[in-house]
Amino acid sequence: MGTTDNNQRKKPTKAQLERRRRRRRRALMLRAVSLAIVLIVLAGGIWAVTAGIRRSSEKKAAEKAAREAKIKAEENALQSRKNALEEAERMAMGYDYDGAIELLRSIEGYEEDADIIAAIAGYTATKSTLVSIDVTTVPHIFYHSLINDTDRAFDVNTLGQSTVDGMNAWMTTIEEFDAITQQMYDNGYVFVSIKDLVVETENEDGTITLSKNTNLKLPAGKKPMVLSLDDLSYYHSYEPAGFPNKLVIDSDGIVRCEYTDAQGNTTVGDYDVVARLESFIREHPDASYKGARGIIALTGYNGVFGYRTDTAYKTGVDLTPDQQEWLDKHPDFNWDKEVEEATKVANALKEEGWEFASHTWGHLSVTDKSVDTLKTDHEKWKATVENIIGPTDIIIFAHGADIGSWQGYSDDNPQYAYFKSQGFNYFCNVDGSQKAWLQITSDYLRQGRINLDGYMLYKASQGNTDVTEALFDAGSVFDSRRPTPVVAVGKG
Repeated sequence: MGTTDNNQRKKPTKAQLERRRRRRRRALMLRAVSLAIVLIVLAGGIWAVTAGIRRSSEKKAAEKAAREAKIKAEENALQSRKNALEEAERMAMGYDYDGAIELLRSIEGYEEDADIIAAIAGYTATKSTLVSIDVTTVPHIFYHSLINDTDRAFDVNTLGQSTVDGMNAWMTTIEEFDAITQQMYDNGYVFVSIKDLVVETENEDGTITLSKNTNLKLPAGKKPMVLSLDDLSYYHSYEPAGFPNKLVIDSDGIVRCEYTDAQGNTTVGDYDVVARLESFIREHPDASYKGARGIIALTGYNGVFGYRTDTAYKTGVDLTPDQQEWLDKHPDFNWDKEVEEATKVANALKEEGWEFASHTWGHLSVTDKSVDTLKTDHEKWKATVENIIGPTDIIIFAHGADIGSWQGYSDDNPQYAYFKSQGFNYFCNVDGSQKAWLQITSDYLRQGRINLDGYMLYKASQGNTDVTEALFDAGSVFDSRRPTPVVAVGKG
């Protein structure tokens, strides 16, 4: 009919469409901005929560670390305290009460610790009961290397009669040494250093002035003694007689002996005086005064401690037949290595409390030797022994010899003057006729030594001397496996 529908919408104009698009864009932008704001707020919240958690974790970790550090510090302090108490007790057992007290007083807060205060009081009380020692009554005993195998040491067919006689006269068996050590300990004897017998005062020129030590004190019933060992070199002449090969340091850092038995089995153990005495003192710390052990007197012509450190082995010049035979048996010999290993042993011995002495390079009988002869020998000793053990001011004369009469040394004695010029202050001979013999002047200490060897033990067991009577019972000590009678064969 051609009529127009009024309800029919009109088509939007271009302007209207544009306005609509602008409104949609604004709405989208608002939604985007709102979403971004929401995301930012959400991210901020997440970050805040995360940071809070992190701060809380860090705080807890720091608090835990602080607690653990505090616990560790307390544990360390307790362990240090425990160690100090144990070390102080060990020192006190070795009669170093002042050292023990000083150690305990170095612990922080010791004044509030009842156990430490009680320990200090105990050591102070014990110290007040100590008895002064007359150092002129202190005996000096000595040994050579110990016999481990009497079958080999006393085998006339292998060694010859003269060598067996020497072994029998000069040496002590393992069993005898153990019995002597135990009996002397039971009788109250304590090892002291020869230097404990004097007070040393150093002068401006570096020399030493000696005076008698009037402050050497021990508990009542305890008696000091000095110990020395001769010829700890394991000479080639010892090899067929069953002595150790050399001293070595075991895995615990302790000096012991390498030993090869008759069947050819080589082991490391307590086969001589040094190692056996160390084991004894570990079990009986009160057998040693302030860590003292003894003096090791060394020659140099076959080396030291079983190491072939004399320069003859290096140069091959003027070798003795037994030195050449030894080198032939050891084609891999390295002199520098021998010196290095011997030096390690020497340092370990010093750490254990041993001291060293010259026994002269060539085991000289010094009595009638000229100063030139003594000088030549001593220069060899310095070059081949002192380079390993370090300097010493102790000389122990070989063969029981001496450089003066019993009346003492004087400056017009050229032998004494030479040795004194070389820095020696302590001089020892052999005197098995007296229970103790000592001279102390401002310039030197001179002491006689009692030979606790087969000859002395045999004489004492037969009642022919009373020198060892106060030390031990020779009759129960004497090894019945020895050939008898034991005859005197010079002096070692």
